[in-house]
Amino acid sequence: MSTTRPPDYLHAHKKGDAQHLHYREEHNKSILLIAVLLTFTFAGIEAFAGFWANSLALISDAGHMVTDAAALGLALLAQIIAKRPPSAKHSFGFGRTESLAAFVNGLAMLLLVVWIAYEALTRFNDPHEVKGLTVTIVAIIGLMINIVVAWVLSKDKKSVNTKAALVHVMGDLLGSLAALIAGLVIHFTGWMPIDPILSLFVCFLVLRSTIDVLKESYHFLMEGVPHHIDYIAVGHDLSQVKGVLAVHDLHVWEMTPGHPALIGHVEVRDLQDWPVTLELINKMLLEKHDIDHVTLQPEMPS
Repeated sequence: MSTTRPPDYLHAHKKGDAQHLHYREEHNKSILLIAVLLTFTFAGIEAFAGFWANSLALISDAGHMVTDAAALGLALLAQIIAKRPPSAKHSFGFGRTESLAAFVNGLAMLLLVVWIAYEALTRFNDPHEVKGLTVTIVAIIGLMINIVVAWVLSKDKKSVNTKAALVHVMGDLLGSLAALIAGLVIHFTGWMPIDPILSLFVCFLVLRSTIDVLKESYHFLMEGVPHHIDYIAVGHDLSQVKGVLAVHDLHVWEMTPGHPALIGHVEVRDLQDWPVTLELINKMLLEKHDIDHVTLQPEMPS
């Protein structure tokens, strides 16, 4: 039977159910909106200045900011989508959108790092004349913009997606710092190799943070056991609850970032005692493992 409205009652939580919602409420969209506007505005200015000054360090920083603008825009869109409640077609809601966006952002950053590294290596064989003073002035402005954006993003400490966007900005901040040093060295000494050298240095620094974001978002998307939960310990503690004989087909993952869930089959001595046993299980899981979204099927020994 079809219906024109989502069956909201199917998603409702009653007494004894998990207390969290299947969508995100706490994230402030204005945080990402401010970051997007600041980043995108300066990205165009820095890109123009970078090509005019012929500085790879400045161009790489501009590339970071262009990517940041897109990444932050994607992060903002992801947070808007993630706030949508569950529907008839998406019973878990859209909380995974944030981690998906974080993963895409990480991949985009990897591609950018590869391009900058390639350009830097080619400049060792073919040095380019760089306008050091222009690079210095623009890099100072870029450094200030990135500090402001990083500070704004640091306000949201819960979203993995915002963390991924922050990685972009921190890499961009390092890029501005590298461009500033390159500009000063070139302006006062005329030593051009400093431009590609510092660009490579930034690539290595950003690569490490990017890999961390990719690993975290990939682990979540693949429904991995939350890092703060010991899967073996959970199974052992369940088997020690009074009335439980054995546990099997046990799965632990995160419904949305920060909200772990558990499902499994439990063999019990007496099905009539299941309500009491389930209450003991829920209390133990919440107190010892911070898991409150529990779905267990009681079974008699076969």
